[in-house]
Amino acid sequence: MANDFMNTNYANNTSSSYDPLPTGTYEMIINKAQESATKNGAETLQIDLLVRNDLDKVPGLANTNGKYHNRHVFMDNWKRKATNQYDLDGFKYILQAAGVPENTAIPTVEDFMKAITGTPVKVYVKAEQDTYKGETRLVNRVAPWNFEVSDYPQIQHVYKNKRPATKPAPQAQPATNTDDPFANTGTPVNISDDDLPF
Repeated sequence: MANDFMNTNYANNTSSSYDPLPTGTYEMIINKAQESATKNGAETLQIDLLVRNDLDKVPGLANTNGKYHNRHVFMDNWKRKATNQYDLDGFKYILQAAGVPENTAIPTVEDFMKAITGTPVKVYVKAEQDTYKGETRLVNRVAPWNFEVSDYPQIQHVYKNKRPATKPAPQAQPATNTDDPFANTGTPVNISDDDLPF
């Protein structure tokens, strides 16, 4: 009697959409922060925001975290062409939301990234039209002033590899996601200087 390799049964198949998140306020983790550059040398500090999966049952988050947990939103913070510096005033909103105490010295950009990585934040994410090289598409935008202190500072988020988040509240050691499918592969971001908004 021959055994079949498999028997087709499509009842449990589900589809996943990677369309931008709907506009709304999400409880997130700052999953990662890293610097990168375009081929033309434009530099950015990119923040990877991850929609928390530990708040699915919170009634007020049913249409945000409950539907879109584990989704990533990437926020680029470009250095200004005129000064070749980041907008440090914008970074202060992010630091405040991440629970970094007032008057804390942040000596380097690496210290900034370390201070915010793994922290819970509440973020207003906007879905809007963007035209790039003649093609218009829907994208997510997050402005630094759209970061707030999380309503749920104790993190119970579990990453897809079943590893729990290790930063339960601001000022603990940052979590690192070694199984990050969006990790920088060493390739530069391909955006021309003409496409930057400043």
